[in-house]
Amino acid sequence: MKMIGIRHEDKYAPERRSPLVPADVRELTARYNLQVRVETSSKRIFTHEEFEAAGAMVTDDLAGCDIILGVKEMPVGYFRKGVVYVYFSHVIKGQAQNMSMLRDLVDAGATLIDYERILDEKGRRLIFFGRHAGIAGMINTLWTLGRRFKALGMSTPFEKVRQAASYGSLEEARSDIRAAGEELHARGLPDGAGPLVFAVTGDGNVAQGALEIMELLPVVKVPAARLSDADVRKQFDDSGRVYLANLVPADYMVHREGRAFDLDDYIAHPDNYESRFEHFLEPLDVLVNGIYWDERYPRLVTRQWLRERNEANGLRLRVIGDITCDPEGSVECTVKATGIEDPVFVYDPATGGHAMGFEGPGVAVMAVDILPSELPRESSEHFSRHLSPWIPTLASADFRVSFGQLQLPPELKSAVIVHNGRLTPDYAYLERHLGLR
Repeated sequence: MKMIGIRHEDKYAPERRSPLVPADVRELTARYNLQVRVETSSKRIFTHEEFEAAGAMVTDDLAGCDIILGVKEMPVGYFRKGVVYVYFSHVIKGQAQNMSMLRDLVDAGATLIDYERILDEKGRRLIFFGRHAGIAGMINTLWTLGRRFKALGMSTPFEKVRQAASYGSLEEARSDIRAAGEELHARGLPDGAGPLVFAVTGDGNVAQGALEIMELLPVVKVPAARLSDADVRKQFDDSGRVYLANLVPADYMVHREGRAFDLDDYIAHPDNYESRFEHFLEPLDVLVNGIYWDERYPRLVTRQWLRERNEANGLRLRVIGDITCDPEGSVECTVKATGIEDPVFVYDPATGGHAMGFEGPGVAVMAVDILPSELPRESSEHFSRHLSPWIPTLASADFRVSFGQLQLPPELKSAVIVHNGRLTPDYAYLERHLGLR
């Protein structure tokens, strides 16, 4: 049986998550007799004592471990021949910033398994932080809204909400949001601030987490079609409530030849579709973006639209919570990913520039790219609960054999990007990004 290592996270200073938590380590060591080593860390949300009490060995390095589990990307020079590394590698789109890491892993003769590619037969992720990204992202969006209103000279109940990272627990954040909702329902908003119209994009784990937080407010759910009606804001007349639409591609993607929307066709052939998303943007105060995006797909929010609406004095949009956080991607005014320490900037449509903080003309954008780290305990517990059942299978597999002979269930085998220094068939396309062809 192999030795499992849990790595100290060093990509971001505020990163406090762990891929396995002590409760699940206890189960793995007691039930399966697995050896687990935990690299020392002064910032991990779970203490060394908690892991030792669960049966793990705390150590200064993970030398001798056969499988090393992490969360974020691992540095160039870290990889060793024959070792299996399991983490979010962010390489499957050929991300330029991570190609040197991937090349180093290949050159080392190591194996890479990416959590992002552990999928069921319908292509749904089985191990994920997405729900907590959505939860933290929505908390931060409400906090940003309160701070943005304050910068504009308006006091609102959203000033009760703090940044997710400042809370000791998720329940503390929920309590503040409930209190803000009760005050909102009782007193409404000042003139010029409401009524508030929100839209959340997506229907996956991220969007579900965001919508879960919105349920703590006095919400009136409205269909997508209602947002595109003429004089739509006249329909929303209660400043003590929040109007909320959940937008999915079927609402705003239109086939170029007039055919009915088909999700499978859209995923396979996005060039056949064009976005009508901007029809839904005009009445919004807050947009929360939780969709998957890559460069094949149409954008949702463009700089051009923001500039034109701003020039016509028709830009109502106050806050964008870009949980997806693809810089200059689906939300083009997300000009950069932000950190937990400095999470918000104001994008000025007139100049295309941005200023960190909540002041200035334009729209406030919250674009933290490690949102689950703001709720490290709850997000780690959720992730570990889904990851730990797969660990005995990984530990019993013989990775020394050829990839064709490697005995893993399909959910895991399809997530093997590199096997003993070679890209696996499903990921051979990455050769061109590595300069191998």
